[in-house]
Amino acid sequence: MTDIIILPGIGGSGESHWQTLWETTDPRMRRFQPSDWERPDLEDWITALEREVGRSASPPVLVAHSLACLLVAHWQKVSALPVTGAFLVSVPDPRSEAFPQDAQEFAGPPAGKLRMPSLIVASSDDPFGTIDYQKEQAEVWGSGIVEIGAAGHVNGQSGLGEWPHGRNLLTAFTVGLATPRR
Repeated sequence: MTDIIILPGIGGSGESHWQTLWETTDPRMRRFQPSDWERPDLEDWITALEREVGRSASPPVLVAHSLACLLVAHWQKVSALPVTGAFLVSVPDPRSEAFPQDAQEFAGPPAGKLRMPSLIVASSDDPFGTIDYQKEQAEVWGSGIVEIGAAGHVNGQSGLGEWPHGRNLLTAFTVGLATPRR
């Protein structure tokens, strides 16, 4: 049974966020814990992710939302710890006016293919990252991409609840990771 590490963005994904709802119903899932959810510090978040991945008995799957997608891109360049894959939901565009000033350290994620298989899940009306930006990132990172239509920032305010469609996407992604390639 593969560990799944939940990586929320700023605010830590509140009670109505699909990440929190998934975590409460699936014993394989656990959340990484930076020092401060409200004032993100890249070095602190990298350290917290490194610690959590290091606790896994086997390479985990990372499930990142928003700012944590950029965290994964930064972390994978400085860490040697193995992960099975990264499920990246709502990659924010650091160049957009909506990008939080408190998160500028996360801007400029490393270019180049991620060192693990990855899938970007993108909403057509995400105020923090356009479909075009997310397609660009998918190409740069060597990620697959799934467009899910208009779902806002795919967060608690989007009204997705447990977001069964997202859970199905994660299941398909993880099954694909376990399928031998020919």
